[in-house]
Amino acid sequence: MDKNIFKKFSYGLYIASSKDKDTLAGCIINTAFQVTSLNPIISVSLNKDNYTNEIAKRSKKLAINILSNDVSKEIISKFGFSSSKDTNKFQDIPYELIKEVPIIKKGSLGYLIGDVINIVDVGSHDIFLIRINEGEVIEEKEPLTYKYYQENMKGISPKKAPTYVEASNDSPSSKYQCQICGYIYDDAEESVPFESLPSDWVCPLCGAPKEQFIKIN
Repeated sequence: MDKNIFKKFSYGLYIASSKDKDTLAGCIINTAFQVTSLNPIISVSLNKDNYTNEIAKRSKKLAINILSNDVSKEIISKFGFSSSKDTNKFQDIPYELIKEVPIIKKGSLGYLIGDVINIVDVGSHDIFLIRINEGEVIEEKEPLTYKYYQENMKGISPKKAPTYVEASNDSPSSKYQCQICGYIYDDAEESVPFESLPSDWVCPLCGAPKEQFIKIN
């Protein structure tokens, strides 16, 4: 099976966030959708290794922050490629506690907050069913889609995402991959070869220095 076909699904990119006592947690997800309209319920897929999964199970509350397509690379890097168990992702990021759940105020066009009413174990991930009881539009902007993230921001899914696919090495051009966020610099698509980039060049997605890149073909 060609797993790249899953990239053709229509996905958005969101930050799932939760809070248990004094612990804040959040992570980038790309699998969330509305299940019902009356008495609104949404479905959210979270990797079992994500600390946000653990916190949501404890608190029984989960929020979905709907990202705009001009969200900063800092937010993508913080929430997509590090763990809330090891770092406070919300530090230096504007947020507000609403119904005791952290809501991103910058880079988000709106949010949904609800109570966990059921959890379905599907192997590597848990599917959370959330009954929504709060929601607001913050800004009228275009939402960030998985397609836009791939094609315009040149990002890839984190390894914990349900849509993660191993990078292909079958291209004849030289490619270099960021070891922090997975961004791929392809010499065939850029005006400057990677080796000719200045030493202070940084990853355009997460800001990692040039030395964090490795050649993948």
